[in-house]
Amino acid sequence: MRKPVIAGNWKMYKTIAEAVATAGALARQVADVSHCEVVIAPPFTAIAAVAERLRDANVRVSSQDVAAEAKQGAFTGEVSAEMVLEAGARYCIVGHSERRQFYGETDESVARKIVAGLAAGLTPIVCVGETLAERDAGEAETVVGRQLRGAFSGLTASEVARTITAYEPVWAIGTGRTATPETAQQMHRFIRGVFAEAAGAETADGVRILYGGSVKPENAAELMAQPDIDGGLVGGASLEADSFAKIVRYQ
Repeated sequence: MRKPVIAGNWKMYKTIAEAVATAGALARQVADVSHCEVVIAPPFTAIAAVAERLRDANVRVSSQDVAAEAKQGAFTGEVSAEMVLEAGARYCIVGHSERRQFYGETDESVARKIVAGLAAGLTPIVCVGETLAERDAGEAETVVGRQLRGAFSGLTASEVARTITAYEPVWAIGTGRTATPETAQQMHRFIRGVFAEAAGAETADGVRILYGGSVKPENAAELMAQPDIDGGLVGGASLEADSFAKIVRYQ
């Protein structure tokens, strides 16, 4: 049985003080939640303080990225997986469409970041998704399949099982547009099929696949009811404790 994950990506929002306050408010509102794992990804600067605030809470911390380099070195501006682990993170988001679009991330660099995260003991949340132009051209599954095969190439079945995938249609991120539950389910089923081909049916059945793309309290329950959707990667609606807690309580 796959335990759902509801993760909030705070992107480049919140000072340390704001992040700690929001994390504390969220922790109080979801203290009794047991049906899913709750994860938040504050900016790098706030990871340690937020993790400390959540020390005894049932909310875990993720980084929004990690360096592709597994070891320390002369990589100005980079933050290694070991560093975010020490700061208190237990997950790491990699391959987000904004990283791909604005900072030149490739399937190859995403693959290296997955390996680095796993080596440090983090759980990578690996983002894949197509643009509107690619979907309109009928290439959505081709694009997502290529991203998956490129990012997970070389991993063993046991390593794949230690990851989480987030399907984020680029055209639905921060736009207010959301894939219909049926459209999202179709892609999630396709993704699980790719994992079955690459790592076997048993591994594929256990991999958790999240939906991201304008997830809100109003649509969370319908999305999460789909058989291959195992939670959500939430952007803007995770910035306020009240709205994010409502998504967590989608049942």
